[in-house]
Amino acid sequence: MEIADEVMTRVRAWLSYEYDSDTRERVQYLLDNDPTGLQDAFGADLEFGTGGMRGLMGVGPNRLNIYTVGRATQGLANYLRQHNTTVSELRVAIAYDCRNNSNRFAEIAADTLAANGIRVFLFESLRPTPELSFAVRVLACHAGIVITASHNPKEYNGYKVYWSDGAQVVPPHDKGIIEEVQKLGKSEEVKRKGDQGNIVQIGRELDEVYLSTLLSHPLCANRLAEGTELGIVYTPIHGTGGMLVPQLLKRAGFRNVHVVSKQREADGNFPTVTSPNPEEESAMSMAVALAEENNATLVLGTDPDADRVGMYARNSAGALVRFDGNQIATLLAYYVLEREKELGINKGKRFMVRTIVTTPLLDALAVAYKVEMRQVLTGFKYIAEIIAQLEGKSRFVMGAEESHGYLVGSSVRDKDAVQACLLLAQYAAKCAKRGTNLYDELQHIYEKFGFWKHAQRSLVRKGEEGRNEIKQRMQLLRSTPPKTIGGELVVRITDYLTAHAYCPTTQQELERPRLHADVIEMETENGSRIIVRPSGTEPKIKYYVGVRDAKYTPQSELILTDRITRIFEDVVNE
Repeated sequence: MEIADEVMTRVRAWLSYEYDSDTRERVQYLLDNDPTGLQDAFGADLEFGTGGMRGLMGVGPNRLNIYTVGRATQGLANYLRQHNTTVSELRVAIAYDCRNNSNRFAEIAADTLAANGIRVFLFESLRPTPELSFAVRVLACHAGIVITASHNPKEYNGYKVYWSDGAQVVPPHDKGIIEEVQKLGKSEEVKRKGDQGNIVQIGRELDEVYLSTLLSHPLCANRLAEGTELGIVYTPIHGTGGMLVPQLLKRAGFRNVHVVSKQREADGNFPTVTSPNPEEESAMSMAVALAEENNATLVLGTDPDADRVGMYARNSAGALVRFDGNQIATLLAYYVLEREKELGINKGKRFMVRTIVTTPLLDALAVAYKVEMRQVLTGFKYIAEIIAQLEGKSRFVMGAEESHGYLVGSSVRDKDAVQACLLLAQYAAKCAKRGTNLYDELQHIYEKFGFWKHAQRSLVRKGEEGRNEIKQRMQLLRSTPPKTIGGELVVRITDYLTAHAYCPTTQQELERPRLHADVIEMETENGSRIIVRPSGTEPKIKYYVGVRDAKYTPQSELILTDRITRIFEDVVNE
C-alpha cells in the first residue's frame, strides 16, 4: 500500500525526538508492518463530533494518546484566554471514567492547564460524566473536561469539553477550540510541567452536594421512603455508576438493592461483556440473571461513564421485559408530567426537548400536558443548548434521546443515568403500591396517546475505506431518493445538510428544516419515519425507523414489526 506524502510527513514528525521513545517505537512498528493502520492513524485528525473527540487509543493524530490530549487541552487553554480577557483566574474541572489510560489522560490535561496558569479542579478518582457537568456549574468554572468514550468498546477513549454552563461545547466554541488546536505547530508548543499548586483535588464533598441536589428535586423530595422493599438489581458494567447509584438508591429509601458483584469493580477491559452498553441485551444479561435469582422487580444498568441507563421490569405475568430507549423516555416523560400535575407544579411556561431521532410519542404527551416541545439534532449538547437559550423564560421539564439518555431539571446539563435510576426506581415503586407495573403503564400510555414502535440498525464501516462507503451511501440517498420504502409511498424527504424538504412524487417544495447536519429524514403516507445519518463518534452509519398505529390493539405489535422489517429491507439494502 502506497502511503501519501502528507501522511509520511506526519509520520516523520512523530518519529522525531519531540516524542517519547515508546511512541516512536509504536510508530515505527506501524510503518514497518501495518501500512493500513498507519494510514488510518496519520491520515486525519480527531474532530469534535456530537460527543466530543472520541477514537481508538494509539499513536498518531487520529488516535487518543497523551499528545492529542495535550494538543486539545492547549487549544482549549488558548481559546479560554481569548474569551475571558478580563478574568483574573480561569477555572476548569476535570473528571475521568474507568477506561484504560483515562486517569493518565486526565493528568496530562490537568498538567497542561496548570502550565497555562489555569486553576484546575481534578477529581481524585473516577466519577460519572453528569457529575462533571454539575461540578462545572457548582464550582463556577469556565470549562470542564471529562475523559470517556461512553459505551464504546474497550479500545476507545474520548475527550469531552464542557462550557461554563455545564453543557458540552457547541458552535462556535467547539469549532473555535479546534481552530486553536490546528494552529499549534510542534509539540513543544503544548505547555507541560505546570505548577501543581494550580491543581486542586476534589471528590467526596462534590459527591455529597450532587447527591443531595438529586434527592432534593421536587419530584423526589417527598417520596424518599417509598418502595423500600422493591427488589432492584443494578449493574455499573464495570463503570463509574457503582460509586453513586447504589448509595443514591439507599439514601432514597430503597433497601432491597442487589449489585452485580462481578461487574461492581471498575475495569477498563470490561471483562464480562463484549461491549459495555446497557442498550444491548448481552451487557445486561448478568443483571437479569441476578434478578431472576432474587425475584427482583426492576433491573437497571449504566454505561461506563453513567450517562446512559438500560432497564428491564416485570410484567403482569412475572416475566422480565426489556425496555428500549424510546420506551424508557416515554415512561419517564409520563411519570414526570403526572408527578408535576399531582404536586401542583405544572404552572407557567414549561418545555421539553427531544432529539429528532427520539419517539414523537413525547410530542403527544407534551400537547396533552400543555408543555412546549423542542426538537434538536442528535447529541445531548443540543438539548443543553436549548436549556441555556430558554433559561429565565421557560422552565425545563425533561430532555430525552433514544440512545438511553435522559435529564430531568437543569442542575446538570448532560444526560444523567444516576438521576434516571432514582426516578425509574420511584416510578416502579409507585406502580407496585398500586398493584401494577411499568410494562402495564407503558401499554396504558399507548392506548391513551397512540402506539409508536421504533428500531435502529447500524452498519459499522471502519477505516478510511469505511468512511468513504458511509459518504457514498449518504450521497446515493441524495442523488436517487426512494419514492417508496417497504411498500409505503414516500411523501416527504428532508435533507438537513442542504436545508431542503420536498415531496419526491410531486417535487413540491415543503417547509425547510431549521436544523443543519448530515441527516436525511423520510416520511411515508402511513406516517412512518426513516432517518439516516453517519455517527458523530463511531465508524457507523445509522438507520432509524419509527412506525405508528393511532389505535393500539393486541395486533399492533406484530403489524408494526412487519412494517419495520420491510422498511429496513429496502432502505439498508438500497
